[in-house]
Amino acid sequence: MTYDVIIVGAGAAGLMTAIQAAQGGLRVLLLEGQKKVGAKILMSGGTRCNVTNKVISEKDFNSGQIIHVRNILRSFSNADTIGFFKDLGVELVLEPTGKYFPSTHSGKTILEALLRKINSTKVTLLCEHKVKAISRDKDEFVLQGDNFHFNCNNLVLTTGGLSYPATGSNGTGYRLAQSFGHSMVETTPALTPLTTQDEDLKSLSGITLEVQLTLLADGKRLYSRRDSFLFTHFGFSGPVALDISRHYLHARGQKQINANFIPDYDENSFATYLRQVAAKGPRKTLRGLLIELMPQRLADIILKKAGVEGTLPMNQLDKVSRQRLIGKCVYYPLDVTGVFGYSKAEVTAGGIDWAEINPKTLESKLMPGLYFAGEILDVDGRIGGFNFQWAWASGYTVAQALIR
Repeated sequence: MTYDVIIVGAGAAGLMTAIQAAQGGLRVLLLEGQKKVGAKILMSGGTRCNVTNKVISEKDFNSGQIIHVRNILRSFSNADTIGFFKDLGVELVLEPTGKYFPSTHSGKTILEALLRKINSTKVTLLCEHKVKAISRDKDEFVLQGDNFHFNCNNLVLTTGGLSYPATGSNGTGYRLAQSFGHSMVETTPALTPLTTQDEDLKSLSGITLEVQLTLLADGKRLYSRRDSFLFTHFGFSGPVALDISRHYLHARGQKQINANFIPDYDENSFATYLRQVAAKGPRKTLRGLLIELMPQRLADIILKKAGVEGTLPMNQLDKVSRQRLIGKCVYYPLDVTGVFGYSKAEVTAGGIDWAEINPKTLESKLMPGLYFAGEILDVDGRIGGFNFQWAWASGYTVAQALIR
């Protein structure tokens, strides 16, 4: 039997492509190398699965051709995603952060709904089928692996990138694409924790708070974002640290990440606040002041790094000490030694080069009938449901092209 389309990789993009193509009347085979499908769906968002976001635009993504990303996102919007899952019987709820989660707060709900649809649309799903080689025989693709081979008219690679290799993202799709002559935009981990050698900060492991992080390269501000920040035993995590990681990796020159641990203040407004507190309560201690603004253990480290005694009354704080304290609170220079790497990266930056892709259909310009969707392409979004939205939108786009 020759399938109309074979999709390699049963993650978010692969499942969406399969469902949409089968609904269009195509005979679809979906191959997954792992024992089970959708590992990243189950683990994302702390297992809650952040499906999409309230506001989606190309500004939330990084890519060599951001205009193409914009057009694909417009073809299947966040509203379309919400409607799609509603039709599958899944209610999505909006949180104050702008993130949409299933009302059950479980990625299992999302995966089970997708698999029910896969079954009802009569997609043939085969797990533990790792594709090792693909060749072209006349007008058909021939896929080969251990003890199997399949033929198809059209082929879609939705194998993801290199992030979380334990889930099956091991670069297979890149190698298969390169066998047809495709080239790559250099890949790096993205949305991955930062590492440090600062033992004082590592001792704060488990503390979370809202922080503004700013990346500088040779003194020039490159990126700044405010969000939740988590101290870990190896460095820094949480959405704001994950978001800045890909920019840190790609920055050139002398790099520095500064943290504002009291992001409602800047240098001037915090100096004003200190004067106001001193005027109202001159005997209030510095430590007493700081633990009203941040976790106690962090306040103690700030005082230590600033070289200021925490028991010192506000009215005895000299100008030099005040400036040191302000600096450590609003632009603390984090000792970042690097990033954790692909093993903890939520997504891969880089991928298949847009120059070799039809931006309207995501079909290869080098091999007719070969398509790409999801993370395998040179697209990566920030944290907050954006990468899932890219998976849904790019999968939908490919399926519509196949149906046409």
